[in-house]
Amino acid sequence: MNKRKKMVIWIIVAILLLAIAFFAGYILRTPGTQHPPSAAESETEAEEATVWTCSMHPQIKLPEPGQCPICHMDLIPLESGSAEEGAGMRELTITENAAKLMEIDTAPVQRRFVTANVRMVGKIDYDETRVSYITAWVPGRLDRLFVDYTGVPVKKGDHMVYLYSPELLSAQEELLQALKTVENLKNSEVQVMRETARSTVEAARAKLSLWGLTSEQIEEIEERGTADDNITIYAPTGGIVIHKNAQEGMYVDTGTRIYTIADLSQVWVNLDAYESDLAWLRYGQKVEFRAEAYPGEIFTGTISFIHPVLNVATRTVKVRLNVPNENGHLKPGMFVRATAEARVATAGRVMDPSLAGKWICPMHPSIVKDGSGSCDI
Repeated sequence: MNKRKKMVIWIIVAILLLAIAFFAGYILRTPGTQHPPSAAESETEAEEATVWTCSMHPQIKLPEPGQCPICHMDLIPLESGSAEEGAGMRELTITENAAKLMEIDTAPVQRRFVTANVRMVGKIDYDETRVSYITAWVPGRLDRLFVDYTGVPVKKGDHMVYLYSPELLSAQEELLQALKTVENLKNSEVQVMRETARSTVEAARAKLSLWGLTSEQIEEIEERGTADDNITIYAPTGGIVIHKNAQEGMYVDTGTRIYTIADLSQVWVNLDAYESDLAWLRYGQKVEFRAEAYPGEIFTGTISFIHPVLNVATRTVKVRLNVPNENGHLKPGMFVRATAEARVATAGRVMDPSLAGKWICPMHPSIVKDGSGSCDI
């Protein structure tokens, strides 16, 4: 009996202890019953809660300050709650120190056309429409070449060649004889003979004109009354002598080329464009380019022709620019680097608003007019 009483007493004591412990825990969990932490405890907890990260490698998060294990930059404190706020507001939030270290530049959002830059290389060349030739219009001998080396600038009307031609001598004699006949028949009563003589004079003048004599030279022959066995050939246009095709003393036939003159006030720039870039290039498009001879200087040209045939070896297409060259800085043969900027509209169309409503010659696309009409060339 004594053992049973002791066991009952121990069970009752254990139940009471459990009840007291449960009641004490309930009281401690009730709000207002907890004691506020001290200042030292709060500072300790704040230091423990600070996370240190790298501005260049945000995946690095360490509990203590130091250096990034990847780039060895000083760690910066990570603001609590910045990641959650940024994710909810679709924005990137970083500290002022991090922004300075990352060197971030910002710009306001704008609505504008998308642009595509096409880079090309090429060379400067002569404008073929501004190249002229001085040829022998009659057979003869070159007694004198006034321009005796290439590169000489000449103006329209400058004397170039002193040519001896027996055929030209006989044509002058025909003109003088026709003039004498007109003078002799001046008082004739036969009108047919007078008209025939005048027609012969006009035919002789036209023959000399077609053989290269100017109207001033023909008038000089008529006033002098004697034929000249030599004739001076003048430059039909101004420019630079780029080829000297003959020598003094040689005999030439009709059509023999003596000089080649190029007007360099406007030049061509022939560029190589890859076939993948042709979709961004259009006639009339402005292109900027730089020449190796003039670093820092930017030149501007206009696309005037896109070659219809692809170079199978380089997979490129020739694109030609018309470029003004009044000061003569651009010289044929110079190497250039060009950039064409294309504005892309809806559905990927390349825009060129400056040509809207214009009229272009299909054979000479450099001729652009506001209305319909005939090509100037």
